[in-house]
Amino acid sequence: MDYVMRAVRAEEWPLARQLRLEALKDPAAPVAFLESYEDAVAQPGVFWQDRTEAAAESDDVRQFVAESPEGEWVGTVTVLVERPADDVRFGEAPAMDQGHLVGVFLRPEVRGAGVTDALFREAVDWAWSLPAPRLERVRLYVHENNPRAAAFYRRFGFVPSGQRIPAPGGRGEWELEYEIQRGTAGAAGTAQI
Repeated sequence: MDYVMRAVRAEEWPLARQLRLEALKDPAAPVAFLESYEDAVAQPGVFWQDRTEAAAESDDVRQFVAESPEGEWVGTVTVLVERPADDVRFGEAPAMDQGHLVGVFLRPEVRGAGVTDALFREAVDWAWSLPAPRLERVRLYVHENNPRAAAFYRRFGFVPSGQRIPAPGGRGEWELEYEIQRGTAGAAGTAQI
């Protein structure tokens, strides 16, 4: 695999915007993302600049991309750092310092090539590398109707935590929490989302 896994750089906001918009057009987008294409495409450039700068330079969030040898971005994942004293983002306030994976997307033409495994290893390794207080787990949510993603997460080493939150939209569907604890991270398989 000749893809490079790396953190985004602040000045790459046009590429970050382009990949996010592409992700929001994916058939799985309605159950995979908490944002619509219409809402995202309407955001001004400064929104994307600020978002990408934070994902490149903050200790509380980091976006990783998979880059082809030609410089094309083919996948992404973002890690949010959540601490018990933080505002609640999803569900309830965390009981411990943790990472939260969001914004997972891989272009269809590279699924099944090991790119998702490499992206997840990069993201989880970054979460474990943060200084004190160190993160004790990394979590993510997957919609109950997104079996492709759930299968990859399990193969990577994430396990259902038993927690769930109502999925946005009020249709009685659920977002299921998966987690990986420090010390058990990533016996990544070959499945791809």
